[in-house]
Amino acid sequence: MTKSLFRNSLAMLGMVSTVAWATDSPASLMAHYAATAGVPVSALSATRGETLYRTEHPGRNGPMVSCASCHTANPKQAGRTRVGKQIEPLAPAANPQRFTDAAKVEKWFRRNCTDVLQRECSAQEKGDFIAWLNQTK
Repeated sequence: MTKSLFRNSLAMLGMVSTVAWATDSPASLMAHYAATAGVPVSALSATRGETLYRTEHPGRNGPMVSCASCHTANPKQAGRTRVGKQIEPLAPAANPQRFTDAAKVEKWFRRNCTDVLQRECSAQEKGDFIAWLNQTK
């Protein structure tokens, strides 16, 4: 009984260790979005990502908006929401925690794409966006 308990404990410890080391990263998210879009990672475009960030679109309440409206023209700087709450920098170079949690990334893409574009972003757009922010130094 003791040997069995010991082996099961080691097995559980191994699974926990694996989960603890399996964190997301900008590179892993780019690979995921590229695969979802059916393109190689090399097909992701930082130029398209920057264009997505800077292009203005009609907002829900009339005025034109872009990602930069809240996140600032420089993604290495903190931004402000429409109600004045601080937003940490988007660029991983300025905020190493950015793009390290896939669930958070999806949550914020869903909210922000819907707010700015009036639709969800495609996998290609998400990959392009992260590609641009990941190379912003």
